[in-house]
Amino acid sequence: MTRVVACIDGSRAAVAVCDYAAWAGHRLQAPLTLFHVLDQERYPAETDLAGSIGLGSREHLMEELAELDQKRSKLALEQGHHMLNAAEERVTSRGVTDVIKRQRHGDLTDSLLAIENETRLLVMGLHGETSTDRDVHIGSQLETVIRSVHRPIMLVPDDYAEPRSAMLAFDGSATAFKGVELLANSPVFKGFPLHLVMIGPDTNDRWEQLKKAERQLAEQGCEVHLAIRAGDVEKTLHAYQQEHGIDLLVMGAYGHSRIRQFLVGSTTTNMLRTADKPLVILR
Repeated sequence: MTRVVACIDGSRAAVAVCDYAAWAGHRLQAPLTLFHVLDQERYPAETDLAGSIGLGSREHLMEELAELDQKRSKLALEQGHHMLNAAEERVTSRGVTDVIKRQRHGDLTDSLLAIENETRLLVMGLHGETSTDRDVHIGSQLETVIRSVHRPIMLVPDDYAEPRSAMLAFDGSATAFKGVELLANSPVFKGFPLHLVMIGPDTNDRWEQLKKAERQLAEQGCEVHLAIRAGDVEKTLHAYQQEHGIDLLVMGAYGHSRIRQFLVGSTTTNMLRTADKPLVILR
């Protein structure tokens, strides 16, 4: 059985990750996995000193450094268990009954790929562990995960608010129609007002693509709103979302269209830095 996977770390978004994962689990009627990864580079399971023998090396100092590394790793492992236990209490208080906890030592992306086949939806925080109110940092490994993991990924802000409407950034591509199919068939979006928004010239062929997508959604009884807007992708999507009070943005990751290109490079960072509502990325 596939599961909602909540990626837990020490960031301020961890509580919201739990809340959004519990919400998604209820909507999908799917069990929940709480997943924590200890970074192998920061907390090595074993310290290899073979490469440290060089100019001015002292064996006893190397041994002390190795002992310190082992202590840090042990403490980080213990802290991870505490975080997972607290996360379990959080989601069970929200009515989740089928939940498991897993902790791995290694690379985050590799660890998530190892459980990809059992993942239905991955929930992660937008902001990294070093973020503060004055200096917001996007998770350093976020783009690598988005590029690598071929499962829907829900990226969430630091505070939880129950989603009640959704918008699909639509470009007429195969990935966009995959998004339409997801909106139509996923219990997550049942009963939601759904907005399909294209960025670019207002042309007949674009309206034909939107109408085709609308027919797919209408078959499921969805309330559908269509729009074409001109302008910068990032700013225009944000403006439309704010104008209509939309809680959840759904979009495809990577490709050649203007919409998917904004997930690459500095525009990605800007979009994620300014996001104050959850964003679902499709692969």
